[in-house]
Amino acid sequence: MKKKLDARLCLLSLLFALVGLLPACKKNSENSMAPVITAVRNYVASPNDTVLHSAVANTQWVVITGHNLQNATQIDFDGVPATFNTALFAPNSAVVQIPTIAFSTIDTAKLYTLTYTTPGGTTTFSFKLGPAAPTITAISNVFATPGDSVYLYGANLVLVQHFVYGGTKISSFNSSPDGTALGFLMPAATPTNQIVVTTKSGTVLDTINATPTITSISDENASPGDSVYIYGTYFKSIQAVTFAGTAITSFTSSATGNSIGFVMPSISQSGPASVTTKFGTVATVYNVNDVATGAISNWEWSGLFNWEWYGGSNYTSGSPDFPGNSTQYMVLKTGILAPGEGNTYSNYAILMNAEQWVPAANLNDPPSKWAFKFEVSVPQPWNGGSIIIQTGFGSFIYRWEPWQKTGSTAAYTTTGLVKNNSWITVTIPLSSFKTTDPTLGAGEGAPVAQITDLTGPSGNTSTTVYIYNYGTAATATGFYGAFDNFRCVKIK
Repeated sequence: MKKKLDARLCLLSLLFALVGLLPACKKNSENSMAPVITAVRNYVASPNDTVLHSAVANTQWVVITGHNLQNATQIDFDGVPATFNTALFAPNSAVVQIPTIAFSTIDTAKLYTLTYTTPGGTTTFSFKLGPAAPTITAISNVFATPGDSVYLYGANLVLVQHFVYGGTKISSFNSSPDGTALGFLMPAATPTNQIVVTTKSGTVLDTINATPTITSISDENASPGDSVYIYGTYFKSIQAVTFAGTAITSFTSSATGNSIGFVMPSISQSGPASVTTKFGTVATVYNVNDVATGAISNWEWSGLFNWEWYGGSNYTSGSPDFPGNSTQYMVLKTGILAPGEGNTYSNYAILMNAEQWVPAANLNDPPSKWAFKFEVSVPQPWNGGSIIIQTGFGSFIYRWEPWQKTGSTAAYTTTGLVKNNSWITVTIPLSSFKTTDPTLGAGEGAPVAQITDLTGPSGNTSTTVYIYNYGTAATATGFYGAFDNFRCVKIK
């Protein structure tokens, strides 16, 4: 009897062992089965969760459908590994975000492929994932001589298959990593004005056009006899230059065609600046020789004084420290600033009462179409500390730090550009005002999305200009400068 019982116990133990092995066997069986991809779908709720046969690489989310997908170890789009979370996977589907892809550097043999790897094997699925169609927005120098470097600027200028410039086929070229530039050497002959760029994603047609552009003016409110410079592009084959509606009969264009210099004549009216070449005419949207349009404060008793009578070192005129401006202006003067020194009151700041920054009818315009402008003179070297511009509404500010552009050891001044004049015009598009970034700091976060974020719903707000040291060490110098003609004007 005991033997029979022992045999039964042994048989029962064996059965339990076999049952215990079943899940492991099933798991091993699943792991040993190669993945299969049947489709890639858009990760959007029905009815938009359509099957995708192609997609533009923009880090969108997709659903990969098929079989044996739950144990992925690597997923590559066009040879670029994707980051994924297996908690979003099931045996028949996997939710994945398409990675950022630099198409100028990928292995083109892996283009238009989706590779899926699990412990059971690897499968490759044909999926046309690529950049959008190419676009061209600008040419670096249409006047370049044969053999000089030239760049087309635009977007998606990658995976180029065919390139014609000026009717001549270009066989050697290079795309920038982000696809925003296509570099080549100017050919010896350009019999036409035709540009053709064909990529894997499409073809863009353009023409060589050297219509001039104006990007800035050294001093929009210069005094007669001062030198003035208009900066821009394609200032060659010039036929006419006007400033505030007055013809400039004597001027000099730089060799690169990026600037025009002239001596300011006596002008009694305001108006646009314009340049005419054989390719066309460009004129500023805003007026020059104009301190009234969009004025926030020009410190004139007969104009718009608008000081809160608080902050600022003093208002003055005719100081020998600030030559070239006989009108009234506001001066800020500080010593070396300790870390965190500076504020919106006392001698660190200029406070102005509320004024209309942007007309109510234009509050829905893109912020990039409007700019905060002023004239400034910095006669002594300035290195360290930020001039902050802020309104009385919201948390957006702009940090003017021109000394950063001259390097870590070189200081900034506005002297030397023009004899007996140290004043320049500063233009700050409203789209350059930013909020605080938790890591980078104040004025380094997200830009203004709409004008009312900066001015409030009426467009009417107070203005404060002050200095502050965001650095962790004392500034190398103090600040001594004068400000004039604060204004907000349309620039596009």
